[in-house]
Amino acid sequence: MTSTEPSSDEAANASIDAQTSGIQGALDLVGDRWSMLILRASFRGVRRFSAIQTDLGIAKNLLADRLARLVDADILARVPYQDRPVRHEYVLTEKGRDLSAVLIALMHWGDRWCHHGSAPTVLVHDECGEPIEHSVRCPACATDLSPGQIQSRPGRRAGRERTKP
Repeated sequence: MTSTEPSSDEAANASIDAQTSGIQGALDLVGDRWSMLILRASFRGVRRFSAIQTDLGIAKNLLADRLARLVDADILARVPYQDRPVRHEYVLTEKGRDLSAVLIALMHWGDRWCHHGSAPTVLVHDECGEPIEHSVRCPACATDLSPGQIQSRPGRRAGRERTKP
């Protein structure tokens, strides 16, 4: 006899999935090393296949695969820059540009914990030249928040069944 009620393990996993689905969804799209490095190159203005390959030292088959995934996910757009022969470059879409804060946060974390606080590269404001900071801020009271000041609660999708495209 089978039960339609979820086991305690299934219920716990469903609860965890509901809490982390945004993180899991993002990792599914950009969570591997090469995708993140391709995005870093894109933010630095490296757009052409051969330039990305040279910049990263990535094998052509891996690069082609990751670029196709990022294009399919609408994170990069494949845009022709030459007619004869047709050649393309890869430019960040709005969805891709929204990953900027993620890469900055990851870079700052890596500078602190992997490079002992000595950043190999410093990101600066293009107008004044000062190093940028990354923070989490409450939009209502404009307070910078520490992890201990952040709580989670179910979002709009909580309790809804996930659909896959």
